[in-house]
Amino acid sequence: MRKRYSPTFKAQVVLELLQGEKTVAQIASEQQVHPTQLNQWKALALKDLTKLFSEDHTAEAELKTIHQKELDELYAQIGRLTTQVAWLKKKSGLDPESR
Repeated sequence: MRKRYSPTFKAQVVLELLQGEKTVAQIASEQQVHPTQLNQWKALALKDLTKLFSEDHTAEAELKTIHQKELDELYAQIGRLTTQVAWLKKKSGLDPESR
């Protein structure tokens, strides 16, 4: 069965690797993780590190804000339409609950 490591654990191990106080082999032995796996985590962290400082990061946050605003507007419209349908059913006599 494969071990699963939490993102927090991976981040702590990668930070330890980046500090350079111990070798990959030492950290692998202490954490009981294969050295190849540690090198993969480190490479992934270094590759994605640049995203934190890029304009894309702020663009992504802006897109999420716009999406949430649109979602809120759509839910509000659904609420209005539901209310209108209920009112129309009641006034037309099609609503079995209003009888």
